[in-house]
Amino acid sequence: MAIFKWLNSDDNLIKTYKINDFRRSQKFQYLNLELIFRDFSVLYIKEFREPSRRKYSFHWQKKSGELIARWDNAPHFPNLPNFPHHKHLSDSSIEESYDIPLDDVLQYIADRIY
Repeated sequence: MAIFKWLNSDDNLIKTYKINDFRRSQKFQYLNLELIFRDFSVLYIKEFREPSRRKYSFHWQKKSGELIARWDNAPHFPNLPNFPHHKHLSDSSIEESYDIPLDDVLQYIADRIY
């Protein structure tokens, strides 16, 4: 899993993390994780995978709880390109996204924190 590359990195991007739940079988994988970054912002990760589907939510917020961005594929914006993939922004707007892997989200956050 790409997450372990980030957790074991020497760049000090991630100060600490908490594994809330991790389950894996031959049929599925589920990850629920919290990452606290060097700027004390937090990323809440929820990802469920089966061979034929993937559900995810990557919620990044400031220490105060204010949303910075959230990527998810909940099917509630059917008019967006690349439905159901979308990104919520801090100004309450929604923009199109893609089937974004966690590694891309972490790189996006790293680029903004550094």
